[in-house]
Amino acid sequence: MSEGFTHIDAEGRTRMVDVGAKSKTRRLAIAGGEVRLSPETMHLLSDAALPKGDALATAKIAGILAAKRTADLIPLCHPLPLAFADVRFTVDAAACIVRIEAEASTTAETGVEMEALTAASVAALTIYDMCKAVQKDIVLGEIKLLFKSGGKSGTYVSPDWPAGRPYPVD
Repeated sequence: MSEGFTHIDAEGRTRMVDVGAKSKTRRLAIAGGEVRLSPETMHLLSDAALPKGDALATAKIAGILAAKRTADLIPLCHPLPLAFADVRFTVDAAACIVRIEAEASTTAETGVEMEALTAASVAALTIYDMCKAVQKDIVLGEIKLLFKSGGKSGTYVSPDWPAGRPYPVD
């Protein structure tokens, strides 16, 4: 029953994977996401004139806190001692898109992809929350892993990694 499934035991029950025998290695992950706004909302966000305040500053803090709490949100995730977590934004006012990039790193037995993905997701949700008073049809999307390094599977680079952008050195 459990053949090929790491989170299912021999009896078919869900379980947390035992990573205790794995070596600690340096791990880094970067996830991306985006928020699509109307031109009016983008203008308010860009001018820090939203009724709830500075959406990007709030979303940055929310994303970092989410990375630190990933194991509390995703049932079978291992709690990790993060060495670093950050959330960055690129505002494309012409396209009315806020691009999110969330990064997490650690030295541990398992990777930090979930921490980076959770940070990007919660940052996007926070932007929605900060903007919902002026726009209800905000679109959140494109949450994905962009880069990861470390561990048995090595380095992964998404086809969406920007051409010419150097890979992170951790």
